[in-house]
Amino acid sequence: MLFARNSRHILRRPRPQTSGLLSLSLPSSSTSFSITSPSSPSTPTQTCRSFVSDADVDKARTYCVNQLRSGDYDAHLVRHFLPRGVRDAYLALRALNLELARLPETVSNPTIGAMRMQFWKDAVNNTFDGQPPREPVSMLLYAALAGLAAREGGAGSSFSSIRFWLQRFISTRQQYMDNRPFANMAALEEYAESTYATLMYVTLAMLPLRSMHVDHLASHIGKACGIAAILRGIPVLASPQPPPGGAAPHSLPPRNPVLLLPLDILADVGVREEDVYRQGPAAPGLSEAVFRVATRANDHLITAREMLKNIRAGQDPGHDYEHEGETGHTYAAEDGEGGRDELRALQRGFNVLLEAIPAQDYLTRLETADFDAFRVKSGWKLPWSLYRAQSTQKI
Repeated sequence: MLFARNSRHILRRPRPQTSGLLSLSLPSSSTSFSITSPSSPSTPTQTCRSFVSDADVDKARTYCVNQLRSGDYDAHLVRHFLPRGVRDAYLALRALNLELARLPETVSNPTIGAMRMQFWKDAVNNTFDGQPPREPVSMLLYAALAGLAAREGGAGSSFSSIRFWLQRFISTRQQYMDNRPFANMAALEEYAESTYATLMYVTLAMLPLRSMHVDHLASHIGKACGIAAILRGIPVLASPQPPPGGAAPHSLPPRNPVLLLPLDILADVGVREEDVYRQGPAAPGLSEAVFRVATRANDHLITAREMLKNIRAGQDPGHDYEHEGETGHTYAAEDGEGGRDELRALQRGFNVLLEAIPAQDYLTRLETADFDAFRVKSGWKLPWSLYRAQSTQKI
């Protein structure tokens, strides 16, 4: 492991800066499922029907696979290690994540962006109501929900949690659609919890699996993934737009460069955003700021590994789950206790936790580049790292 730490949670600091710029196949040609609100037991069951053929699902699956292959290759690889029953759900979720992440760069004004976000909120609600829009992500999500209903023998309590999490995910993406900076590290972690960790909660619920310890692990890993995603975006978002004369005929709408690192860290190390936009990686203090943010992501991965070790040893995870009791995170006694049931839950949900491997892979390559986010090289070891993690059951 390349992370050399001066203490338990600290990465090796960057060297002094030198000059220069650095299938779920449906059982028939159409499907329907029933959704009952668990919060209102007296409410009659609403049977929702939508005609989504096998051919529709196959086309939607192909579309989402192609989107991930070209736009989120890490997720494309992780998908192959997930249980077959949740692969369609994972495809739909990550394709939706990719669509929403691209919105700030593909819309010409905030009003259009808000309309697109509202479309996705309505699409999720309509999909749960049995009337998915005729677009790939919604149809594939609908097929995944139909499969979940079949496995649970109906629309169980996990449906309400999944619906809530998806709406929270879209709302958080909308809140940060203008690429506003994070005031501090806590705000960045809250963003990561409401996006990347939330997608992991949905994937676990689609198994279906409800376990406080597994959700707790997913929270730490999701936060690490969200922080790593912000670091990955620095070379793209902080780079100035090409000159008008060099723009392609169908180029993206013009935008101003942005730096999304927490403002308190930038102020503490003396980074000026204007310097980053003009000088790129040569901006004074930038590598130190990246180092501090990357250290927090690495902290979450270290914590997840220690928790995993403790749970398997039959011990307490080491600290309380801060989101216990929140919407979607209420657990029966058997969902949060140790013992064989918890170990079985961990075994069932482990492959969802493999999201930690791409995050660790990026952080390792970032450290190799001396925390210069502009010089991180692509890696070829990720498929092997995922296979090894699955085989050894270690993250």
